[in-house]
Amino acid sequence: MEKLQKLDLMDKIVRELEDLKNSQTAVLKKVAQIEADNITLDVDLLNQRLPDLHEEVASSVEIVSELAEAFQAHREKFFVDNKLEALLDPTA
Repeated sequence: MEKLQKLDLMDKIVRELEDLKNSQTAVLKKVAQIEADNITLDVDLLNQRLPDLHEEVASSVEIVSELAEAFQAHREKFFVDNKLEALLDPTA
C-alpha cells in the first residue's frame, strides 16, 4: 500500500475513532439520564444494575479516548517519518 493511501486510511480511522467516542459519550449521557429519572421512580432493578452499566460505558469511553489519542500520535509520527508534508504541499 502506498504511503499516501496509508495516510488516507489512517485519517479515516482517526475520524471513526472520534465518532465512536462521541457515540459512547452519548450512551453514557443516556445512562446518566436514566439514573436521574430513576431517582424519582426508585425501581430496585434499575438501582441494582444501572451503576454497573454506567461503569462499563464510562470505561469504554475512556478506552476509546485513549486509543484515539494514541492512534493520532501514531498517524502524526507516520506523517513526519515518511516526509509526507512535501508530497501533500508542493510549495513546502
